[in-house]
Amino acid sequence: MWKNYISSISKDYSFKPPASTAEIIQITKELNVELPKKLYALYSETNGVFDSFCCPLIWSTSQIVKDNLFFRIFGDYKDIYMPFEHLLFFSDNGCGDLFGFKILNGSIQTEDIYGWNHEDDSRTWVASSLEIFIEGWITGEITT
Repeated sequence: MWKNYISSISKDYSFKPPASTAEIIQITKELNVELPKKLYALYSETNGVFDSFCCPLIWSTSQIVKDNLFFRIFGDYKDIYMPFEHLLFFSDNGCGDLFGFKILNGSIQTEDIYGWNHEDDSRTWVASSLEIFIEGWITGEITT
């Protein structure tokens, strides 16, 4: 479903082999949050989505763990940014801004996607679902 959906928007994206159950569980274990159903389904088809320059549209499972842990524990950020524990990042714009789901009470309760701006630490709603985020990012409707 996800590979077909993305390919129907643009043929310029490539897919990795599906993530293993262990790789998906590692996100839950390391970040203490269950993946949203749609992101789980995407990883069941491909462990990341990449453009023609190998830049990720959707991070791999290992990048989700690595980057989310970095933002949550990097000491210098604690003095200049609000905490990151309430966001599960899964994508970026290549210029320092990140995209993710909002975590509330240890779970992701809506499909909404938020953008984090690294310059002013704002957290802004950008899409109502993963599908809309992907389409908007590919078509340029989402630019932050």
